[in-house]
Amino acid sequence: MKVGIVGASGYSGEVLVKLLLGHPHVTLAAVTSRSLAGKSLASVMPAVRGIDRGLKFVDSDLAALAASDLALYFLALPHGAAATYAKALVAAGKRVIDLSADFRISDLATYRNYYGEHHAPELLPSAHFVLPELSPPAWKQEARLVAAPGCYPTSILVPLVPLLKAGVVTREHIVANAYSGVSGAGRKVEEAYLYCERAESTKAYSLVKHRHLAEIEEQLALHTGAPVVIQFNPHLAPMRRGIATTITVPAAPGATVERLYAAWRAAYAGAAFVQLLPSGETPDTAHVVGTNRIDLAAVHDPRTGNFVITAAEDNLMKGASGQAVQIMNLWCGFPETAGLV
Repeated sequence: MKVGIVGASGYSGEVLVKLLLGHPHVTLAAVTSRSLAGKSLASVMPAVRGIDRGLKFVDSDLAALAASDLALYFLALPHGAAATYAKALVAAGKRVIDLSADFRISDLATYRNYYGEHHAPELLPSAHFVLPELSPPAWKQEARLVAAPGCYPTSILVPLVPLLKAGVVTREHIVANAYSGVSGAGRKVEEAYLYCERAESTKAYSLVKHRHLAEIEEQLALHTGAPVVIQFNPHLAPMRRGIATTITVPAAPGATVERLYAAWRAAYAGAAFVQLLPSGETPDTAHVVGTNRIDLAAVHDPRTGNFVITAAEDNLMKGASGQAVQIMNLWCGFPETAGLV
């Protein structure tokens, strides 16, 4: 199956290129970038020398992309830009997996509140937010446009949803502190992301209203049937890749850490990319970078009555490109783990 990437020059796009070039069931047939058009893929991404099959970046021309014989496109574009491409490609009968935020939020008013105007609001009702381990499988038959979850939301939704549904934790007083590698900010030249600014430095940012909060709370409500409000505190950490998230949530009356793990095991039995660590052991970003895995663990604090839940993932893999390939695998009938580790 021929696939393409629109906007392949960013960090997520580069990881996606590498994954698709090595995928056993697809052929990467197009990589687009307005700024890099005409340049060879290997000259821009030397890591793919020898496996790049002579690919060159082409201009992100909508009409040409829509008229191509490619079956599926990944959109690795900033929010706002992705919607325009999704509109044309879906209309042309292509399957689309969007890595931006444009179709992650189903409520238009909420999207506008966090991101501004939407450029294809008519597509929102038919777009499917897919977190493979949590989304009911009907999307595979119904979807033409899929929104891949954000990096922070994945690290919060995967541990929390089964526990809320099982009544193991309360719905109130949930605090999530998350630390992301600098690649989460994208490939851009800004003083705040220079080596001398970020090395040996960790700081909170976008407190109270980080954009991913809208996605997190909407999905928690959709999965559990009632609104869930959380305190989300994102941090920038001095590392290139990875997300480490710590969630503090009151245990439901009578809930034990054994019940918590039982809820996880029931939800993720057979899930190839969810790894449960023993209680008392905490996930480490160093152990998940380069994989599509999310590692989870939890302990109970008898002094406060809280569960303290920890999660780790690669923000460019399970938090972006790896998850997008996992979605493609499920959508197209390939083995879920094809091309992934």
